[in-house]
Amino acid sequence: MGFFTDAYDLFCISLVTKLIGRVYYTVPGSPHPGSLPPTVAAAVNGVAFVGTLSGQLFFGWLGDKVGRKSVYGMTLLLMIICSVASGLSFSHTPTTVMATLCFFRFWLGFGIGGDYPLSATIMSEYANKRTRGAFIAAVFAMQGFGILAGGAVAIGVTVLFKNRFPAPPYAVNPAASTPAEADYVWRIVLMLGALPAALTFYWRMKMPETARYTALIAKNAERAAADMSKVLQVEITKEQAGDLEVVAHKYRPSPSFGLFSGEFVRRHGLHLVGTASTWLLLDIAYYSQNLFQKDIFSAIGWIPPAATMSALDELYHIARAQTLIALCGTVPGYWFTVAFIDSVGRFKIQAMGFFMMTGFMLGLAVPYDYWTGKGHQAGFVAMYALTFFFANFGPNATTFIVPAEIYPARLRATCHGISAASGKVGAIIGSFGFLYLAQSPDPAKTAHGYLPGIGVRNSLFVLAGCSLMGFMLTFLVPEPKGKSLEEMSRETEPDKC
Repeated sequence: MGFFTDAYDLFCISLVTKLIGRVYYTVPGSPHPGSLPPTVAAAVNGVAFVGTLSGQLFFGWLGDKVGRKSVYGMTLLLMIICSVASGLSFSHTPTTVMATLCFFRFWLGFGIGGDYPLSATIMSEYANKRTRGAFIAAVFAMQGFGILAGGAVAIGVTVLFKNRFPAPPYAVNPAASTPAEADYVWRIVLMLGALPAALTFYWRMKMPETARYTALIAKNAERAAADMSKVLQVEITKEQAGDLEVVAHKYRPSPSFGLFSGEFVRRHGLHLVGTASTWLLLDIAYYSQNLFQKDIFSAIGWIPPAATMSALDELYHIARAQTLIALCGTVPGYWFTVAFIDSVGRFKIQAMGFFMMTGFMLGLAVPYDYWTGKGHQAGFVAMYALTFFFANFGPNATTFIVPAEIYPARLRATCHGISAASGKVGAIIGSFGFLYLAQSPDPAKTAHGYLPGIGVRNSLFVLAGCSLMGFMLTFLVPEPKGKSLEEMSRETEPDKC
C-alpha cells in the first residue's frame, strides 16, 4: 500500500496541471484557456522528483545505519501529512498557491523516496530465494494500481462537480467555463492520496525488523529469532536460534568493506554502474511519456482542443486517457513480471523490455504522420500502450528488484537508494526535457510561453535511443535468480584489499 500511495501521489499531479492553469493563469480576453507558465509547470511537475531523489539517498543510508523498520513509519507519516498539505494554500494568488504546492510536494517526494529502498530491502530480506523476485515485484506492481486509482479518483470527482456545477466550453463563454468550485477539484484529488497511507500506518508500525538486519548487522540473533517466529507464525527452538548466531558470525561483515572501499569497487562497482545507469535511462523514457501523455494525446487528436471544453471536461478527458493506458498497458505489464520473474529471470526480462520499448517507440516515431492522420488514433494508442506494457514487464520492475538482491546487507538499502536516485535523475531529465523538447518546431504551434522544440516525433526517437542504451547496459547487471542474498553479495568471501 506504500507503493500504491507513492504512484498515486507522483502521477496524480499530471492529471490536474491543466486545471490548475485554467484556474490561476487564465488571461481575460485570450482565445486560449489559461495554462501554467513553463517555469511553473516545470517546478510543479519536477519538485516531487527532486524530493524523491533526496529521500532515496537519505533514507537508504539511514535504513542501513539504524534499521529498516525504524525509519519505515517515518516515511509514511511524512507522506500522509504532505499529501493533505499539498491541497492547501496560504493565500489565493497564483504565486502563493504554487509556492505552497511545490513546498509540500517536495517533502511528499522526500517521504516517497524513502519507500523505495526500504520497501525493496525489507521484502528481499523477508522472502526466500525461490519466490523472492515475485514478492518484490508484487510490491512494485502496486504502482500500477496507484496510477489507475489516480485516474479513477479524478474521473469520479470531476463527474460529481460537473453534474453539480455545469459549465460551457471555453470558446462559448471563457469566464464561465471554469466555475469557481473547480479550484476544489484538484485539491481533493491531491489530498485523497493521504487516505491509503493513513490506513496502512498501523500495520507498518507493527511490522518487526528484518531478521537479516537484526542478525547480520545489529548482531542480535536472539531478537532475530523472535522476529522470525512472529513473522512465520512458528516456534523457533533454542537450537535454531543458536544456529542463527552461527550464521550471523559466519556472515560477519568485514570492517574494511565500506561503500567507498576498493573492495566494494572490485566486487560491486560495475554492478552499481549497471543498476544506476539502466534505472536512469528507463526513467528518462518512462516518466517523460507517463507525465506528459496528455500532450501526446492532444497532438494526435484523442483529446479535443482545449477551447472546445470546459475546465472540468478537459480534466475528465485527460484522466480517462491515462486510466485507459494504465488499464491496458501498465497494470498487466507489472503482473506479467510477478508471474514470470522467478522462472525467466531478471536479466532476460529487463533486456527484452528495453529491446521491445525501443522497437515500439520507433514504430510510433517512423510513421508518425500516419498515426496522427484521421482515423488512426486507436492504432497509435495501442502501440503507445504496448511501450508501457514492456516497460513494466521489463526494466521498470527489474531495476527496482535487482538492487535489493545483489548488495551486502549493511549496504543494501544505501545501494538501492543510489540506484533509485539515479532513476529519479532520469525522471527529472525526462519530465523537464520532454516538456520543452516535445513542443512543435513551428513557433506558431508551440504552447503559450514555450520556445519551439523538436516535436513529439523526434522526441520519440530520442526516447528510443535511451531504451537502446538501457538494453546494452543491462549486460553489466548480474542474474540473481535462484541465489540467496548472501551468495549474490559474496559476503563470505575474504577481502583482497
